[in-house]
Amino acid sequence: MTGRSAPAVLPPSLRVWLGPIAALAALVVVVLGVRYAGDSGPGMVDARIWAAVDGMGSPWRHVASATDFLGEPVGAATLVVATVTGCLLLRSPRAAVLVVVGASMTVGTATLLKSLVGRTIHGADNLSYPSGHTAFLTALALVVALLATGRLGLGRTAGTSLVLAAALVAGAAMGWAQVALGAHYPTDVLGGWCTALAVIPATAWLVDRLADRLADAGRRERH
Repeated sequence: MTGRSAPAVLPPSLRVWLGPIAALAALVVVVLGVRYAGDSGPGMVDARIWAAVDGMGSPWRHVASATDFLGEPVGAATLVVATVTGCLLLRSPRAAVLVVVGASMTVGTATLLKSLVGRTIHGADNLSYPSGHTAFLTALALVVALLATGRLGLGRTAGTSLVLAAALVAGAAMGWAQVALGAHYPTDVLGGWCTALAVIPATAWLVDRLADRLADAGRRERH
């Protein structure tokens, strides 16, 4: 099931476009990280966006809190288990591996960047850049979109559009929640979104390469 006959988790039709997009996203993460390294307050853009969402009513705060829960340990674990189960039911073991490895790599990268950048919010102990919640949900959406692209046999344009739209929707939803709750600066959210865009395509490519090599090794042993 993980051999060369299994569909690639990163469809070949998307590699040409997602590669440069991932590189650009990585560049944005680095630039923002350098710009806000060691900061403990909002930038000009952050302040303007915060002012726009200030005074949000209680019903919307409940929505924001519910969305935020999806990035908390219990909520995130539930989403991962549900997504892995769906991948296995669809007989897409590579996608199941990517869910676990991709989400772990994305969150791990965000955590490492927080320590390196050192930007804080609401106190010196609250590292904020990039947003791990936003990175996680965006990463999960990217994996699901990649799976859908492969199963539907979408071409380069349609597939890339679907992947980016899924990332945008997930990132915007979690990003809005983080900003509305005051948990992150808007630029933290952008950094988290770009972290997922940089990590997931690279991880998907590595999963495909490893699966193909294992399949080749298995065939050589049988012969």
